[in-house]
Amino acid sequence: MGTIKKGILGGFSGKVGTVVGGSWKGISYMRSLPQKVKNPRTEVQVSQRTKFAITMFYLKPMTAFLRTGWKLYANKQSPFNAAMSYVLANAITGSYPDYDIDPSKVLVSRGSLLPASGYDTDVTGGSITIMWDDNSGISNAKATDKALVAIVNPTKGEAACDTAGAERMTCSHNLNLPADWAGDE
Repeated sequence: MGTIKKGILGGFSGKVGTVVGGSWKGISYMRSLPQKVKNPRTEVQVSQRTKFAITMFYLKPMTAFLRTGWKLYANKQSPFNAAMSYVLANAITGSYPDYDIDPSKVLVSRGSLLPASGYDTDVTGGSITIMWDDNSGISNAKATDKALVAIVNPTKGEAACDTAGAERMTCSHNLNLPADWAGDE
């Protein structure tokens, strides 16, 4: 049974006959009941599902991080879905069935702030140090900007993240890695 919330012309939630109504992020919607799907599993469908699965496996360990990094660019969708959409469109390489993700094309954060430049890394023991050049004062970059750091271990399907990293003027950030990541890429 459906419930009308805003009078006769407003949105409704629930099922009325073959129509389902609801609201998501303040947007009222109506849709028909789903039909029984005869899943033909065409090559195009399986190809897209493969891309989707690879992207999901890669991004899922960073869900909380992506909520911060994409929150301003998630128009009528969740921040995670905005990141998924971007990676599907820009970072998938290869051809079916041998898809992969190019980490250099993945965006875990999006915005107008000028990124740091001159990246380098140093892995020592159980930690990684990320270094960059201080480009404060160029465009909108400030010395006190905080680094957003995400280290992904695609082999294990895990990520180590920090949403409040070192300031831009510090030029480096150290992040401890899980002990079982030793030797992984």
